[in-house]
Amino acid sequence: MAAADRLDLVVVRHGLTAWNRERRYQGHRDIPLALEAHEALAILRDDLARFDFGMAYCSDLTRCRQTLEFLLDEREEPVEPCFDARLRELDFGDYEGKCYEELKDLPAYRAWIDSRGEQAPPGGESAEALRQRLEAWLGELFAEARHEGHRQALVVTHGGVIRELRRRFEAIDFWEGSVGQGEGRCLTFLHRHGGWQCSSSSAVPMPASARR
Repeated sequence: MAAADRLDLVVVRHGLTAWNRERRYQGHRDIPLALEAHEALAILRDDLARFDFGMAYCSDLTRCRQTLEFLLDEREEPVEPCFDARLRELDFGDYEGKCYEELKDLPAYRAWIDSRGEQAPPGGESAEALRQRLEAWLGELFAEARHEGHRQALVVTHGGVIRELRRRFEAIDFWEGSVGQGEGRCLTFLHRHGGWQCSSSSAVPMPASARR
């Protein structure tokens, strides 16, 4: 198999959960999908039919596993997923299970928000720690794609992970990197001069105006 010189990395956020609906920090808590999650995921699944995924990676938490199962359910060619704890959401520590209204008056919480996650929340994880585990995962992903000749890969993960990937590869501001449940980005990488470079990024699902 020839080595891949292009990789379309489709990174999507898991479907809606009850805690998403209540705007609670989930982090590493293992929360399942809400019953109404499949409506938005069906739109995403239809859009992803245009991709021929050779690889699938997924956070090991239940909400991502359930999302991946739904997205791959109707595919003719099976894709063997790899579940990886490095794709988990940021560990929010003491803030998990709580929402903004419960935390907004705490000085430590305000300091964490003002730091854009660079300061770890009490008992939790800093944005730098998240970046380090993502960097290790990306290295392995690119090596496998290059060696096996895979040109399209699906990743089901969390909002914070996608935010960090967008900050790195799209060079956007922290507050511009969020995506909704069942949404994400297609990051296209080209292998040049001995390494992978991101050449473009587009919304997934594709906007309705672009599908006409």
